[in-house]
Amino acid sequence: RHENVVREAVALEGIASLQHVWQFDGDGLDTLRTAGVGTDEQTLSDRRAYAGLDDVATIIYTSGTTGKPKGCELTHGNFVELSENAAAALPEVAREGGQTIMFLPLAHVFARFISVLCVAAGATVAHTPDVKNLLPDLQSYKPTFILAVPRVFEKVYNNSMLKAEDGGKGRIFHAGADIAIAWSKAEQAGRIPLGLKVKHAVFDRLLYGKIRTAMGGRVQHAVSGGAPLGDRLGHFFHGIGLMVLEGYGLTETTAPITVNTPRRIKIGTVGAPLPGNAVRIADDGEILTQGVCVMKGYFNRPELTDEAFVDGWFRTGDIGELDDDGFLRITGRKKEIIVTASGKNVIPAMLEDAIRANALVSQCVVIGDQRPFISALITLDEEALPGWLERHQLPAGTTMAEASEHPTVLHEIQELVDTANTTVSRAEAIKVFRIVPTDFTETTGHLTPSLKIKRAQVLKDYSDVVESIYSTAKV
Repeated sequence: RHENVVREAVALEGIASLQHVWQFDGDGLDTLRTAGVGTDEQTLSDRRAYAGLDDVATIIYTSGTTGKPKGCELTHGNFVELSENAAAALPEVAREGGQTIMFLPLAHVFARFISVLCVAAGATVAHTPDVKNLLPDLQSYKPTFILAVPRVFEKVYNNSMLKAEDGGKGRIFHAGADIAIAWSKAEQAGRIPLGLKVKHAVFDRLLYGKIRTAMGGRVQHAVSGGAPLGDRLGHFFHGIGLMVLEGYGLTETTAPITVNTPRRIKIGTVGAPLPGNAVRIADDGEILTQGVCVMKGYFNRPELTDEAFVDGWFRTGDIGELDDDGFLRITGRKKEIIVTASGKNVIPAMLEDAIRANALVSQCVVIGDQRPFISALITLDEEALPGWLERHQLPAGTTMAEASEHPTVLHEIQELVDTANTTVSRAEAIKVFRIVPTDFTETTGHLTPSLKIKRAQVLKDYSDVVESIYSTAKV
């Protein structure tokens, strides 16, 4: 199957030179190891010295969320220098004896970089083939730090909340979450009132400790990347005793450009540049970067490589701002900014994150480019739906399709949309939404391996729904 996929992809690119496809399957690694037995030391020494820091170590393709995937040429120097600098900046995380568990796909640059970082730091990496087994794997392996994309942290929060609500302890969970967030904000401000300390200690016994135990009991830090995490989740996890170190990077930058560290953290930002990296903001708000992290170029695409740089700075395509302390905040993706028919610029991520914070919602895609108003496509979380139906005394056998049209569900989603709309201007607010009966997943082709939305594919596949919104709605 994999060989056929590779050959089909090569054929689509018009490449006629593919001769062989190799893949590791079953005992493939053992076969490779056996083939190397008896290799003399001189040959090994020659091979080690064969590649230099400027030589390409790997080609990793972008996820294709905003266009056709591009092959990024990442050098040995990118990985070696960046991992050494990251290890120096994160000694509490990337350390001798540290342990992490990898459940991100190794096709993702974040996973590849962390693998190299752990080698440089002397940490151990375990791999799990299926994210569905994540909690049992965390409990058996007991990592000291984990890495994930924001959607994973959302699922951990939502699953904990749903478990509490199903057990009749929803009020305790919500009160504990509020205290955790308040404690984290106070701690970051430099002063925690005595009353808040006492409440925090109580909830640590009632709630926080149980969540930490469910994650293996030894996790102290989590590294988050791939998309903005948001203040709410950042403060919640920090408040329960798991410091989430949010960072920012791209495939083109070998993963991290910036990252929060245990000694220098500002929740709600993606941290300051790692040593060897630099960041500045262009006049139009685009984030520019240069340094040891930046790729050599796009494979066989010199014209795209030239377009990606301005005066030696790489154009990230993201919009952001630097504060007075040098911390970077991401506000949106340049190519994802919606421009309505009236010329209003709308950053969809702000609305999407607010709506997706509810456990009932799986995905949200805000639309409205060159349209008279903003709308949204929303999907329900299939795992969360049964418990939600029970709590609202609705039939247990209600399907996703039936739920997407049920008045009680529509009312719940409308309240979410109304709340999200309070964070933006009237012109940016969602006027109409539709609940799509099928979730957006990697299998359906609507998510990347790192769980980011492929907007163009969603709009293409649901063009009839989008057109119905704008042809029938009167706002």
